[in-house]
Amino acid sequence: MSPEQFREEGKKIIDWIADYYENVEKYPVLSQVKPGEIISSLPENPPQKGEAMDKMMRDIEEKIMPGITHWQSPNFYAYFPSNTSFPSILGDLVSSGLGVQGMIWATSPAATELETRVLDWLAEMMAMPEKFKSKSTGGGVIQDTASTSALTAIIAARERVTKFESNEKGVQQKLVAYISTQTHSSLEKAIKMAGIGKENLRLIDVDKKFAMKPEELDTQIQKDKNAGFVPFFICGALGTTSSNAMDPLRKIGEIAQKENCWFHIDGAMSGTAMLCPEFRYLMDGVELADSFVFNPHKWMFTNFDCDVFWVGNRNELIHTFSILPEYLKNKATESGAVFDYRDWHVQLGRRFRSLKLWFVIRHYGVEGLQFHIRKHVELSQKFTKWVNDSDDFELFVEPPLNLVCFRHKKGDDFNMKLMNTINETGKIFFTHTKLNGQIVLRMSIGQTNTEEAHVKNAWDLIQNTAKSL
Repeated sequence: MSPEQFREEGKKIIDWIADYYENVEKYPVLSQVKPGEIISSLPENPPQKGEAMDKMMRDIEEKIMPGITHWQSPNFYAYFPSNTSFPSILGDLVSSGLGVQGMIWATSPAATELETRVLDWLAEMMAMPEKFKSKSTGGGVIQDTASTSALTAIIAARERVTKFESNEKGVQQKLVAYISTQTHSSLEKAIKMAGIGKENLRLIDVDKKFAMKPEELDTQIQKDKNAGFVPFFICGALGTTSSNAMDPLRKIGEIAQKENCWFHIDGAMSGTAMLCPEFRYLMDGVELADSFVFNPHKWMFTNFDCDVFWVGNRNELIHTFSILPEYLKNKATESGAVFDYRDWHVQLGRRFRSLKLWFVIRHYGVEGLQFHIRKHVELSQKFTKWVNDSDDFELFVEPPLNLVCFRHKKGDDFNMKLMNTINETGKIFFTHTKLNGQIVLRMSIGQTNTEEAHVKNAWDLIQNTAKSL
């Protein structure tokens, strides 16, 4: 494909994307296909000769679109937001066009230095502690997901402990980590991948708001120490996945400091709300953290994947992940004057993700981002009021931000039937969880183009469907 052909076809695809967003509400939010339906429509063998772009785009419409669940629909309320925006899409397009592999500074200085600057901007925008900025002892790095950041933090925490206790035989088998019963499953997965083992992961009980009980954490740590174990890692949640529960970060952090444990804060979705000063009380104690993670690709209008991972001491990452083969040696690295971000995480290869984040921040500005976050929280508060005013539904837990957990009073089976019936219509898509052993419905309100009319229509649909069942 020549540059001229690319120019012609690229314009068509930009138009196709713009048309998609203009018409996204016309699609069923949840894909209506059955398992195997898409793959059966695709040829079993690849084409021997190249095909025209027009034919490919026809297949997108006829074969791929029926199998798309429309995360960008304003009627998408499932799981968590995975929103994007036109500035982000354009930034990602530029990144794809440049084709940068930014593993070290020398392979594209702009990829490294823009990332450093943008993450320092974000630290300032969210009033993060100075230690998380590049001019201090720490800094930020863009990962793919919060799951990878959790693994990165756990491995660094493991190396911190084993470095100081390397003379003690089998210390790794004695390491124990602590999360709440509501912490995201990626932490359990990371503990297994890091060689700590699920049996050395302690699940701490939660209170009525589903936040970790610090007194239970302290009790479990003392019990483990008395049994000869070595506590090394604690994760606190700035918003759990099931209910958006906020762990008491200061109390957890104080315990972590006392016990010399790595303190990791997972703010995957809710971290974005820290752009607004009125929500920052939720991260009280953040200065005690060794690492902090949040996903702009959830609630900050930046398309997947884009995960921000800050650490208070970058040398602990570099000590853990830096291996310098001959083919990567260069003057800039040897000078010590640059960041080589491949030393800050598991992977060597790196996409130029900071471009789309840069586009988003510059397009919206701090005030624009704050406006949209506040709007989503306000919509969630209105939905909460409608639930509280209802005779048939009940609020399960007071929402701190943009996730509303509620249920119909008729019980678990009815709630599942209600949700499945509505989702099958394709008009909206929402999901459920289990809290205290009960089925709870979740409305996650955070899509880029969701307005009050969408949320009100969703509530009306839920109410009317419940009455008809």
